[in-house]
Amino acid sequence: GMMNLGSLSLTTTAKSSKPMVSLNFWLPYFTHWGQSLLVCGSAPGLGSGNVKKGLLLKPSQQEDQLVWSGSVSVPPGFTCDYCYYVVDDLKNVLRSEFGMKRKLVVPEALTGGESVQLRDLWQSGDQALPFRSAFKDVIFRNTGDVEVEKPLGVFENKSDQDDSVVVQFKICCPDVGEGTLVYVLGTSGKLGKWKVENGLKLSYVGDSMWEGDCLIPKAEFPIKYRYCKVPKDGSIGLESGGNRELTLHSSRNKQEYIVMSGGLFREMPWRGAGVAVPMFSVRSEDDVGVGEFLDLKLLVDWSVDSGLHLVQLLPVNDTSVHKMWWDSYPYSSLSVFALHPLYLRVQALSQSLPADIKEEIEKAKKQLDKNHVDYEATMETKLSIAKKIFDLEKDQTLNSSSFQKYFSENEGWLKPYAAFCFLRDFFETSDHSQWGTFSDYTEAKLEKLTSKDSLHYDTICFHYYIQYHLHVQLSEASEYARKRGVVLKGDLPIGVDRNSVDTWVNKNLFRMNTSTGAPPDYFDKNGQNWGFPTYNWEEMSKDNYGWWRARLTQMGNYFTAYRIDHILGFFRIWEMPAHAMTGLLGKFRPSIPLSQEKFGDFWPFIASNFLNETQKDMYEFKEDCNTEKKIAAKLKSLAAKSLLLENEDKVRRDVFDILRNVVLIKDPEDARKFYPRFNIEDTSSFQDLDEHSRNVLKRLYYDYYFHRQEDLWRKNALKTLPALLNSSNMLACGEDLGLVPACVHPGMLKSILTQVMKELALVGLRIQRMPSESDVEFGVPSNYDYMTVCAPSCHDCSTLRAWWEEDEERRQRYFKEVIGLDAIPPSQCVPEITHFILRQHVEAPSMWAIFPLQDMLALKEEYTARPAKEETINDPTNPKHYWRYRVHVTLDSLMKDVDLKSTIKNLVSSSGRSVPASSEDVNNKK
Repeated sequence: GMMNLGSLSLTTTAKSSKPMVSLNFWLPYFTHWGQSLLVCGSAPGLGSGNVKKGLLLKPSQQEDQLVWSGSVSVPPGFTCDYCYYVVDDLKNVLRSEFGMKRKLVVPEALTGGESVQLRDLWQSGDQALPFRSAFKDVIFRNTGDVEVEKPLGVFENKSDQDDSVVVQFKICCPDVGEGTLVYVLGTSGKLGKWKVENGLKLSYVGDSMWEGDCLIPKAEFPIKYRYCKVPKDGSIGLESGGNRELTLHSSRNKQEYIVMSGGLFREMPWRGAGVAVPMFSVRSEDDVGVGEFLDLKLLVDWSVDSGLHLVQLLPVNDTSVHKMWWDSYPYSSLSVFALHPLYLRVQALSQSLPADIKEEIEKAKKQLDKNHVDYEATMETKLSIAKKIFDLEKDQTLNSSSFQKYFSENEGWLKPYAAFCFLRDFFETSDHSQWGTFSDYTEAKLEKLTSKDSLHYDTICFHYYIQYHLHVQLSEASEYARKRGVVLKGDLPIGVDRNSVDTWVNKNLFRMNTSTGAPPDYFDKNGQNWGFPTYNWEEMSKDNYGWWRARLTQMGNYFTAYRIDHILGFFRIWEMPAHAMTGLLGKFRPSIPLSQEKFGDFWPFIASNFLNETQKDMYEFKEDCNTEKKIAAKLKSLAAKSLLLENEDKVRRDVFDILRNVVLIKDPEDARKFYPRFNIEDTSSFQDLDEHSRNVLKRLYYDYYFHRQEDLWRKNALKTLPALLNSSNMLACGEDLGLVPACVHPGMLKSILTQVMKELALVGLRIQRMPSESDVEFGVPSNYDYMTVCAPSCHDCSTLRAWWEEDEERRQRYFKEVIGLDAIPPSQCVPEITHFILRQHVEAPSMWAIFPLQDMLALKEEYTARPAKEETINDPTNPKHYWRYRVHVTLDSLMKDVDLKSTIKNLVSSSGRSVPASSEDVNNKK
């Protein structure tokens, strides 16, 4: 393939009348051994979108960089989209660029014979961040108002002088206020010799791109330059970082055009703050027993007044699996597409509610206005009121054009969901294996269940009706947040309930006989069985992860950012038999098994001489060979009797391999494979070894098992995560808390995790009391990385106030180490301490500082009267925890507390974080 490099010609007709333009791609990129760069475009000759047919580039060393280049001949007026890929020798893609494809336009005005050099920069994940909807559609939404001044790719200058070159400068400025001008300033006279008034003014060409060109004499190269923003007030915002450089590489006497793509305008990274509160915890004067989607409008108003750019929720999908309070757990979805009826505002279902229904709503409001959420009573009340309104208005609603539109866009998941709810209620269980003929889902059965002629069609429609109104209400809140510059952040649970619409309709995507959970040493030494079936990634990849893509597309209808729950699950999942009580009998999937094949025909000999089968498929070493020493001795005696068929050393190594973990688990799918049980260091035979043997064994266990494993996990994550990230435009944050099991060589998994998160531009999570470094007790926010969300606490742990109060000695250590005071700390988390801790977090380099609402309320004495323990959202050690926390103050009264709002806003803005424009600012602008 290397032969024809640079001699490809792209013509539309066989005989092109016009001479061609030579198009040169040029990109600096350091590759590893065995990797090459390739450019692939939408036009023939650049592969027509097929990477295998793309143009391979050639590397050359230039100054201190490795530059990849290649050329094709194209006619003037040629256009296409293109991007770069890192590939192996077989042109398999190893890494892709992020963000939007590049648009290429070769101007019609060229006569042919010219050379156009595209000087590009690799588009890494962070370059694409500003185009995620959180920024593009919410925070920088005003950039969209800038008028396009010229079409893309037109040169305003002509390269008709031998001693000069036309240079076009392109820069991406996602955050530009109205009336801002963008310039290139630099050492050349055409770039104003660094003076703005003589600099090169760029024109806006759409998609946050600015470009402009000028004719620069060859004698002036190399040129130093920077981009510069000049807002309405005339202040000069020069790019941060060092100067950019432009050197001339060839001085052919062709007419030369250089297109310099500058990537992103370099400025102080954007930082913001937000509030986290579960939807069910919100309290307002309008809601019935629980927070409702429409309350988000009030929460957004409060956030804007408090200088907060983001509101974070827990998952809001329907969880009605058991139809009792167990369903308060928001991470076990009945359907990953349906919204939870709990959050419906019943009085908004109709413009004309009859008096008796209005009265019933008022009564319910008073009855359910308790300290906590009464999940069962609230669900029952809402559904019964909604049913009454449905009976009055169903025809009017279901025949409306807005319902018809919603139905046609969502029927793919909505029909199975409604059918499932009907069958669940009919059979009085969500366990679809108990549904007789309906256990096996088919399209034909679905059509029958949801047909207009069926006796229960009304019930089916009631489920449509509820989902439609939830959609309308959440959309209204979501649109409102967007207009006010507030990012709505959702939560993507890692699991689905074993008894859910998804496992009924897409059985093949789940490994139903297994369960996922936490490995030992996570929260407890036995591990945990979370009860979610594990994913069948193999099957999911067959349609390029269609189920995940649909999930994220659905989420993107309402949210502009999301949290990926337990992101380690995309690297590897801890899998155990579905019925296991603890997490001990698990193994990582994917993982590299030890194989009987290693012993081949020798296995029966090994098994009979060294092992006892304790339970079916479970082996342990016999008494006379349960330590390394005993094995060595036993092998010696077997060798002496000439019973060994292979060399003693190999057998010894192999048997030690098994000893790495005393109890082996046979793979249920392949009888020749075994997985070591989890905690080698806890096994008794390990404890019996002398120090030296222990170290040898540990090294063998870790190095062999985890180095091989690490590579597998990294590949797994790089297959699954990009499919997810590319299927929606939301900003993705990964919950990557250092909950890496202590015995899995935490440093190693952490380094892969960090590497992959960095490569995919995922924002990580930092919680001060769960530091990611193993040698400190409290994280140091000023050391956090930019690509993080930092927080003093989260829904999975006690609030700041409760944490402070629950342990006197720890409180003292925190007071001394973090706050720097030797005195005895106050036993309560008084407002001064809360203020200090919040300030520490907003001042961190992290992109986001997000605070649970409870921690913000602790800024004021009057909100701390409630016992701190009552403000906990979840207790992870209790698998049957009731998720029912409600804020004890209404949003309506928080809106009136100007003092608290301005305290928070001052904290945020004085730390250099961005605050949303208040309504006054917006009105003044108009």
